[in-house]
Amino acid sequence: MEAMNRALEKAKMMVGLEVDDDEESQAVEENTSIFDDFNRHCTLSTKQRLYGFATCLVAGLACTILSMLVFFNPIKFGITFTFGNLLALGSTAFLIGPKRQVGMMLDPVRIYATALYIASIIIALFCALYVHNKLLTFIAIILEFGALAWYSLSYIPFARSTVSRVMVSCFDTEF
Repeated sequence: MEAMNRALEKAKMMVGLEVDDDEESQAVEENTSIFDDFNRHCTLSTKQRLYGFATCLVAGLACTILSMLVFFNPIKFGITFTFGNLLALGSTAFLIGPKRQVGMMLDPVRIYATALYIASIIIALFCALYVHNKLLTFIAIILEFGALAWYSLSYIPFARSTVSRVMVSCFDTEF
């Protein structure tokens, strides 16, 4: 049991949580934000956070993989692929909390990648649910996949600049 507790403490430190001695005394400020209230009412133990993360991530990956079964029906593909992406994105909120997740998404380094990713999700769902046009839905899914890749690269130092340089060198037409 001691080894399990040490492993949980290491997991807490890896995801940025504070390791505490079972003392959860937090001072409540008078001027709290909505996220502070939400975080205060949704306190989870480390084990619950890891279970929530794993469940959402596995469900998101399952939806994304299962969407390949309906690849030739772009409307169904768009809905399941987008739902899988939303579940996978939401899984990280279990690890670091929704307030920190939103803060990281709105960080100046990745604000444009986040906006592009969220806009592509909305466009894909709009094309799949309301327009019912297979070609537009397929184009929106390609846009969503590219936005997801660009958003994910924003968390890796120097990844976006490296990918940009590689793409420019691959598609440079000057000889």
